[in-house]
Amino acid sequence: MSEDDSNMEDYPTEIRDYLAAFEKSLGSVDEMLKTMMSASRTELLQKVNPLEQAKLDLVSVYTLNSMFWVYLATQGINPKEHPVKQELERIRTYMNKVKDITDKKKASKLDKGAASRFVKNALWEPNAEKEHTSKTPAKGKKQQ
Repeated sequence: MSEDDSNMEDYPTEIRDYLAAFEKSLGSVDEMLKTMMSASRTELLQKVNPLEQAKLDLVSVYTLNSMFWVYLATQGINPKEHPVKQELERIRTYMNKVKDITDKKKASKLDKGAASRFVKNALWEPNAEKEHTSKTPAKGKKQQ
């Protein structure tokens, strides 16, 4: 048995699965941070456009503040009463703004020329109706 297995035996069986999932999540976060920290910020920002830079910055600061939230909780401090809550809300607001910008870029554009041709051809024109009726006989009348 490894040291981790013996430590797991010290905890009630109800929380073992939660602890194992938490440990796995921490490992994933650690790997992501190592990947992100392997390249300098300048190198990362040179490879992406300004919108992607904003996304990268927002994800980074949100992750950092979320980790601080977890730290506060582990120290027995209620993070909901700490200024970190307002900071996370502020970051979320900016994330929504960036999402709106991204959605607007993905939205289909209106072809004004095609729209005006469509409307023009769909509208009734009184002159065309007069020409149409003068060339064709009306119903119920005899043709001479």
